[in-house]
Amino acid sequence: MRPADAPPPVLSARGLVSRRGGQPAPVDFELHAGQLLHVRGANGSGKTSLLRMLAGLLRPLSGSVLWHGADARRNPSEYFARMAFLAHGNGLCGELSAAENLRCALHVAGTPQPQTRIAATLRDWRLDRCADVPALRLSQGQSRRLALAAVVLGGKPLWLLDEPDAGLDAVSLEQLRAALDAHLGAGGAAVLASHRVPGTAAAHTQTLDMDDYADAGYAVAVGVA
Repeated sequence: MRPADAPPPVLSARGLVSRRGGQPAPVDFELHAGQLLHVRGANGSGKTSLLRMLAGLLRPLSGSVLWHGADARRNPSEYFARMAFLAHGNGLCGELSAAENLRCALHVAGTPQPQTRIAATLRDWRLDRCADVPALRLSQGQSRRLALAAVVLGGKPLWLLDEPDAGLDAVSLEQLRAALDAHLGAGGAAVLASHRVPGTAAAHTQTLDMDDYADAGYAVAVGVA
């Protein structure tokens, strides 16, 4: 059992059930600072639905999302201000350049950065040569790296990442792993839906198998004290 004076989880789910079809089972988990929840499962098993419920984009059929022990719906603006969500799409404006997209994403997230940091981040993610290129002309991998750069530079304590490794080459996958390690090492938390193992340290990683959620007909609990 968790000690009485221990801090509550950063993020937790209690009896969370999606509105998607079938016979959904409730999902419970607890995620503490410095931890990553790897959500895996076959296509259609509910990974994206879970991420969208955690991001507040899909209202659950039942259950609740807790932020530091309190229902996130009680103070949604505070919760959303501390969370970064990366969906299947990259959320880029095709007419804006890579640099302009990054600058705009940071302003929308409430975390504007000086031009020097934006330029350095584009360099770090190997996007400096296409900084002035319209996003519609970027490759799939470049677009994904740009979206990830916005998440990393935004510095939110909670990351919700839906297939963040889609379209990434081997070098970019290693860069994503390093970014996750740095985020967790600084006390951040992350929920990551992916077919790939994230590569983060086992001590910091929990796994939620959504195939159990979709098929077993019983509650799936992860890390609940």
